[in-house]
Amino acid sequence: MGLLERLRSEDEEADTQIAHEVLERIEDEARRHISPTRVIFASVTVILLLTASLFVLTWIVPYDRVSVDVVYRQGGPGHVVLIELDNDGSRTIEDIDLQVRFIDSEGIEISRSSFLRDYLPAHSSVSGDDMELLVDGASVWENYTIEVLLYYDSYSGQRSERWTHNVGEWTMEIFADKSQYRFL
Repeated sequence: MGLLERLRSEDEEADTQIAHEVLERIEDEARRHISPTRVIFASVTVILLLTASLFVLTWIVPYDRVSVDVVYRQGGPGHVVLIELDNDGSRTIEDIDLQVRFIDSEGIEISRSSFLRDYLPAHSSVSGDDMELLVDGASVWENYTIEVLLYYDSYSGQRSERWTHNVGEWTMEIFADKSQYRFL
């Protein structure tokens, strides 16, 4: 081993020793300032901040989102279409016009149901007898199309949605239609 190599080796050992001493001092300072009580307090604070952020995103930031749940049943006397309208947005929607059309395989409308409502508050839903479509006398051995048309006024203007579902192969089918999030 040459003279240069010995000097490098001694410098590296001195640097390593200094680094270990600095690390030990940092550990001692951390032990002095960090206690279990402070860790628990910091964890609770972070959880509260995350909860507050979720609250702000759900209730305060204006966004628009509507969903429609459709349940289709067929049986001996005919067909039943049940609808539930959900306002998943953070603002009230107004002037709601929901139409459900029952169309045969040739494109001929067999039955229609219309539901009108003045408003639907944020984070609420509506369903009931007014939102049912009963189709008597249509064959249960054919395929049909259910068309859902939704028109409403939201915080930022008039909106419309259209969903179609092919039915008839099963005695019961369930569909969940959702519009995209629209931040206002």
